[in-house]
Amino acid sequence: MVEQWQSFTSMFTKLAEDLKLPRVDTDKLIEAHRKNIDALARSAEAASEGAKSLAVKQREIVEEAIRETSAMVRDFKLESPQEAAAKQAELAKKAFEAAIRNTGDVAQLVQKSSADALRIIQERMQQSFEEIRGSVEKK
Repeated sequence: MVEQWQSFTSMFTKLAEDLKLPRVDTDKLIEAHRKNIDALARSAEAASEGAKSLAVKQREIVEEAIRETSAMVRDFKLESPQEAAAKQAELAKKAFEAAIRNTGDVAQLVQKSSADALRIIQERMQQSFEEIRGSVEKK
């Protein structure tokens, strides 16, 4: 059985040589794929860290909103309808400003984590192309 396999592979090796096909360095290809998998793992880690940062930021936003709302409710005193309307308008303005600020912060976190993960993949793709070109020897 081993002799048949050697004969079979020898036949294809000779055919490739006769046709002057490029020789592929399988060790380099295996190493390139190992590096690809490593880059995917690092990219996933970067995305995971981004998701963690986003969760922390969202928790901070909720905690801040609860603190601010509690303080506003605690300090809210109805003295006149005009004053109540002015305070409500002030509360709405503060809530709107906080929402805008927090949305910007969240967008920056998402953009950064996405860019970090994508950068890792892009760099590895560039390296991989160079490695693959180097692994094909022309006869």
